[in-house]
Amino acid sequence: MEAKSTTLKQRTPLIIAGIVLGLGLGGFVDGILLHQLLQWHHMLSNIRPLTNVANEDLNMIWDGLFHAFDWVLTVAGIILLWRAGGRDDVPWSSQTFIGSILIGAGLFDVVEGLIDHQILGIHHVKPGPNQLAWDLGFLAFGGLLAVIGWIMIKKDSIE
Repeated sequence: MEAKSTTLKQRTPLIIAGIVLGLGLGGFVDGILLHQLLQWHHMLSNIRPLTNVANEDLNMIWDGLFHAFDWVLTVAGIILLWRAGGRDDVPWSSQTFIGSILIGAGLFDVVEGLIDHQILGIHHVKPGPNQLAWDLGFLAFGGLLAVIGWIMIKKDSIE
């Protein structure tokens, strides 16, 4: 049992890098897919609907700030990955790294979904009919990603 915890401890820099990178990439998927391509919502679309140019401009600015935050997370994840890769005491594992990215992306969905969709109500995944179902599905998908990632990491420490 001690060998497994040592292996997990040694992989911690890789896991942290993957989680931070997953947070950034999860944000980019949300912003690019839901905000830009599908145009289901924008950052403030529930409190500032796209009914006039001023609201469109404000939502565009907040979407840009959201993307800038995702970019910072992604760069931080790459820097952490670079540092972990340069260490001899950190074993590389694709399964652990992919699992960590899934945890990060899932955590992004859960945190963003709880804060922006449920607590603040600044936007919803897909407003209108079945809006709560879309929001809950987003949360469930994020939770599923995180659980799959955690299973991948745990399975990798058993093998």
